[in-house]
Order: sequence, then structure tokens, then C-alpha cells
Amino acid sequence: MKDVDDIPALMAEIGQRARAAAAELAFASAAAKRTALEAAADAVWDARAEIIAANARDLEFGRDKGLSDAMKDRLMLDEARISGIRDALRAVAAQDDPVGEVLAEWDMPSGLHIRRVRTPLGVVGVIYESRPNVTADAGALCLKAGNAVILRGGSESFHSSGAIHACLVQGLRAAGLPEDAIQRVPTRDRAAVAEMLTMTDYIDVIVPRGGKGLVGLVQREARVPVFAHLEGIVHVYIDASADPEKALRVVMNAKTRRTGICGAAECLLIHRDIADTLGADLIAALMQAGVRVHAGEGLQGTDKATDADWGREYLDMDIAARIVDDVDGAIDHIRRYSSHHTECIIAEDTDAVARFFERIDSAIIMHNASTQFADGGEFGMGAEIGIATGKMHARGPVGAAQLTSFKYLVAGDGAVRG
Repeated sequence: MKDVDDIPALMAEIGQRARAAAAELAFASAAAKRTALEAAADAVWDARAEIIAANARDLEFGRDKGLSDAMKDRLMLDEARISGIRDALRAVAAQDDPVGEVLAEWDMPSGLHIRRVRTPLGVVGVIYESRPNVTADAGALCLKAGNAVILRGGSESFHSSGAIHACLVQGLRAAGLPEDAIQRVPTRDRAAVAEMLTMTDYIDVIVPRGGKGLVGLVQREARVPVFAHLEGIVHVYIDASADPEKALRVVMNAKTRRTGICGAAECLLIHRDIADTLGADLIAALMQAGVRVHAGEGLQGTDKATDADWGREYLDMDIAARIVDDVDGAIDHIRRYSSHHTECIIAEDTDAVARFFERIDSAIIMHNASTQFADGGEFGMGAEIGIATGKMHARGPVGAAQLTSFKYLVAGDGAVRG
């Protein structure tokens, strides 16, 4: 490995090694990939003390850097969360292998038999911020889809990601797969990110996972195609027909379960007819739980909302709240301020639900369910690299199947074109 002081040379070497590994992975057996992931899961659990010790160094770094409590929560690992990482690796291992899956098959009058089958993308670059579990999720999903991956985690999670990455490499070694299939950029230097964004000879797609600043940088500077995981400006609309008990349960979970994840609710839209009843009760419950409510006109909250509160991702114990006239008012607000990540309607009126589902164009739309379910694991994908908010190739939770392309296999029996 090249000296980390020579970033261009370091990244070129990582890219070359990833490209060579991807060529082997493209035809690796499903059994070998499964073995690698199961061995990695065991290694993560066996190394949990070392991972927690590495995480303690990261938390100290984060405290010195002035990270918020919500961001420190994103960074923190304990035995329960390491157990979750292990279980996610096992869940991905147990999934059907997507590579080689026949997506469509048909015959033509010319005598041709045509199949469209899944193939790996090649080399995936993943750039992410503080959540160290992304190291395992991204490594596992890319491997499952037959891709090599270059991981560039955030400076805050440097030591945690390194300890988890070592377990993934241990899994590759146990399965006899190339260790360069999952590489980690071994420096905090941001110049490495700039290099990744222009490595068109080595990287087939970049997946950024983080805040608006990171994703915006990647989208502006990348010459490599990007699956954008944009900020989660998540709205919950409370219709006049909402069941109060469901509304309270869902809203409290959507905001307070974990405030630092992209599926956390950031804006509450309340039908005018219930603003003084259920709406007021919901705001009171949020405030009692310690949430700072930035309230729009006609609502009593912690603070008076300003224009800056609409379309804001707090990632903390804050939420904006606004009265809307009806479901169409909610739709108009979401169309203006949404990041196209996740939106929710709480309602019993089936017509209102149908209208919301039909007219909102976000990656995930929910009905009477917490937006914290916006997660690949909760969608049955085992894990995810992120929630893609664009419309090209992948949208919503990016699991193994979304990390594939396809090719056409065409067979004839001496067929010629007239």
C-alpha cells in the first residue's frame, strides 16, 4: 500500500486492486459469498470488545470536535448495536444471491431466445459520515451483489470503521475470496474523497451517505455516476380522520425513537379542523418528551417557526409544525419542501390516503406507520447502503439487488437477420 501522504498514488492503487477483485467477484459462487459474510458476522461478535474500545476513541474525538448528542448517538456502539451489525451480516448472507437472476425471458420470431439477467455493477465507492455500522452494511451488500467496494468513512468513526473492516476482511479470507474486495481508505484526509469522485477508470458508481453538505459536494464534484442519499426532510401529515391513539403512537416514535437517523420526522402537518384538539395534544406530548416544537401560525409550541424551519433537517429533538387546510394543503407543502425521502399520512379516510399516495413523489410513502421504518433492514433487505432519493437506477432503500445492473444473453440456432 502506498504512503498515505501521497493521496493520488494511494487511491490509484486502491482502485487498481478493487478493479482486479471485482473481476473475480463477478463469477464468485453464492456459497463463497455466503461463507464470507457468515464468517464476518462471527468475527464482529468475537471482536466486540475491540470494536467498543475503538469506538470509545472515536467518541472522545467526537466530543472534542463538539458533536451534538444526536450525532454522538449515531456514532456510539455498544453490545446491542454490535449484535445488530452481526445480525444484519447474517441476514444479508441468508438472502438469495441476486447475480445471475433472470429478470425477463422471451422468444422472438427470428429464432432468438433472449434473457435479461442481473450482473454486478463492478466497483462501488461508498462515502459516509459518522455511522460505523455503514461499514458492515455497505461491505456486505456490495459483496452479495458481486461488487468490490471502496469504503471511505467519516473522520468521527475512523477507528470503529477500521475495527469492523478488519472483520469483513477476515470473512473474505475464510471464504477464499480476494481480500481487496472490501477496501477501506486508511486516512482521514479529505483529499481522498476528491480523488474518489474522479476515479472513472476504477469506480463504477459512488454512493454518498450523510448530510446535505456531503451529498451536495459529491453531486457537484463527481465525474463518477452517483446514487444520491439526500437529507431526510421527513413530513408527517395528520388528517382530520386520524385515529388519535394511532397518531400519538406513530408521531412520538417517528420523532423521538432516534432523532439522528434520516427517517426521523422533521415536520408535522396538521389538518386545520383538528389543530385545537388532536394537533394541540400531539404538540403537548412532543414538548413533554423534550422535543423543541417550532410552531407555525395558530399553534402553540416551544418557539415560533420561521421560514428557515420549513425544509430543515434537524437530526435532533426538534420538529417544525404547521396547520394545513386539508390533504391538498399537505401535498403542496411537501412538494415545496420535501427532499423526496419519506413522507407519512395518518388517516382513516381511504380517499385522503389514496390522494396522498398518488400525488406525493417521494421514495417512500407511509400510511399509519412510523417513518423510522424507512430502512432497508425493515424492508426485508437485511441492510442498506442508504435511501436513494433520485429517480435513476435505484430509489428508496439500496440493498443488494439495487447494486446490480443487467445484461442480455441472446441464443440462436444459426439465426441470421434478413
